[in-house]
Amino acid sequence: MTTPAYSPKLAYEIAMSQPQTHLFEVKLTVSNWDREVLDLKMPVWTPGSYLVREYAKQLQDFGAVTDVGEKLTATKIAKNHWQIQTNSSTEIQISYRMFANELTVRTNHLDATHGYFNPAALCFYVPGFEDCSIDLKIIPPDPSWKITTPLPEISPQTFLARDFDTLVDSPFEIGSQQIYDFTVLDKPHQLVVWGDGNLDPLMAIEDIKKIVEVEAKIFGGLPYEKYIFLLHLSPAGGGGLEHKDCCSLLYPRFSFQAGEKHNRFMQLVAHEFFHLWNVKRIRPAALEKFDYEGENYTPSLWFSEGTTSYYDLLIPRRAGIYDEQEFLAELSKEITRFMTTPGRLVQALSESSFDAWIKLYRPDANSSNSQMSYYLKGEMVTLLLDLLIRDRTKSTKSFDDVLVAMWEQFGKDEIGFTETQLKNIIEVIANQDLTEFYDRYIHGIEELPFNDYLYPFGIELKPVEANTPYLGIVVKSENGREVIKSVTSNSPAQLAGVDPGDELLAIDGFKVNADKLTDRLKSYQVGQQINLTIFHIDRLMTLPITLSTPQPQQYQLQTIENPADGQHQQLKAWLK
Repeated sequence: MTTPAYSPKLAYEIAMSQPQTHLFEVKLTVSNWDREVLDLKMPVWTPGSYLVREYAKQLQDFGAVTDVGEKLTATKIAKNHWQIQTNSSTEIQISYRMFANELTVRTNHLDATHGYFNPAALCFYVPGFEDCSIDLKIIPPDPSWKITTPLPEISPQTFLARDFDTLVDSPFEIGSQQIYDFTVLDKPHQLVVWGDGNLDPLMAIEDIKKIVEVEAKIFGGLPYEKYIFLLHLSPAGGGGLEHKDCCSLLYPRFSFQAGEKHNRFMQLVAHEFFHLWNVKRIRPAALEKFDYEGENYTPSLWFSEGTTSYYDLLIPRRAGIYDEQEFLAELSKEITRFMTTPGRLVQALSESSFDAWIKLYRPDANSSNSQMSYYLKGEMVTLLLDLLIRDRTKSTKSFDDVLVAMWEQFGKDEIGFTETQLKNIIEVIANQDLTEFYDRYIHGIEELPFNDYLYPFGIELKPVEANTPYLGIVVKSENGREVIKSVTSNSPAQLAGVDPGDELLAIDGFKVNADKLTDRLKSYQVGQQINLTIFHIDRLMTLPITLSTPQPQQYQLQTIENPADGQHQQLKAWLK
């Protein structure tokens, strides 16, 4: 972006005088302005979460005045675009309030206990002046509230973003959060926690240190001066959003026990921390310069997110947080999710990436039949590529070398990569033309041949034998009703006319609920007909359905019998 001949001064003041109302009170002062019209636009999405979220929908009470209080004409000319007639004033003061009561890592949340905001969901930018620096002054409702953000503090409660991209990349936590300082590789880090739960922060920090060290080893160091892990403890739900010098994490407040739940949290930490390289600095060309007004299309999110998902399983293993068997068990769960998603045979991986904006974040009753997550299949494809490289080089190289090459060529200088450039680097590391691989598994929808790639490592994937005749529905109990949430394509249920949203009542005249459905089906044989009673669009119906062959619902990775020494060594090198 070309730097304009002059630079206006942009300064935000963000208050929350009545936090219980969930309203941030925002003032933006634009000074040194020399034009008759001032345009302001609010982002419709935030990097790292590929969905147009229409942040402006939460904005209210917009107004603009001069520095002497003269009211200015402000017109909304698009969903996220306001235009102000300046009357030749060189200083314009804009005020508005933003409703904030959505506790996610990509939105804003304000209540009596804290305020959290993502600047993309709160702040305007001035088109053409995105490279200008921005001051932000925070006015907490209580002087005891602390302010946490990766931005530098230039005066008490005032912070500086060197440009709008940096501002968007710098969330704020304001409140009575707990702050834990620690050092890794001679650099300061913080774990910042809002909310109550059963988190043991010192135990978590010890494992976070290990993750930081393992990931830094891959890339040859840490590309920041300070890093913040910002954790919100919530009643339910979870997720993360990456930033260059911090990450926002959301996790159920009572899900930190040792064992599987602790491991899942560490995978979340590993995933978001890995992103500070992969996607925040090594990013597709389509995301090199963000267009905050609309979709930024790329076929390469499978690498940005899927590869990161593969490593969020692998990194805790390398860090010694869980052992080899636990890793294989976690990977088995991921493969099970993949193999039980019918959409894997409908939507190609590159198409899934491209269509993230309209599909992944907007699931419906048919999504599992027609879509494939680029997180999940990208993870599976990266697994195969890692095994392929290790097999061809006798584990002298791995997908780590792909990441290092991408870091050296694109990440350090933040040069966006193209799909072709990514493919070329993987081919160089693998010393193999991967055109056929891409055509079949990235641009195509062929089944992934897991066992072909696992065999050199003495591992095989086996379906767990199912003993329940196949019906093809997923049912959940909701407010006393048994609701059919999804119906698998070409299943006996779909062919008989069962639809998502129908209410399940009975099988062969006897009431059945979600908890007992599997047990009831086990009492029947393959090829036997049942009479399924449902409410379909409020109409009572009984449908004859012929049950078919049981379908695997679980897959497990197992060591093959009598593996050769070479296979054992390859496995050891992979999971060391």
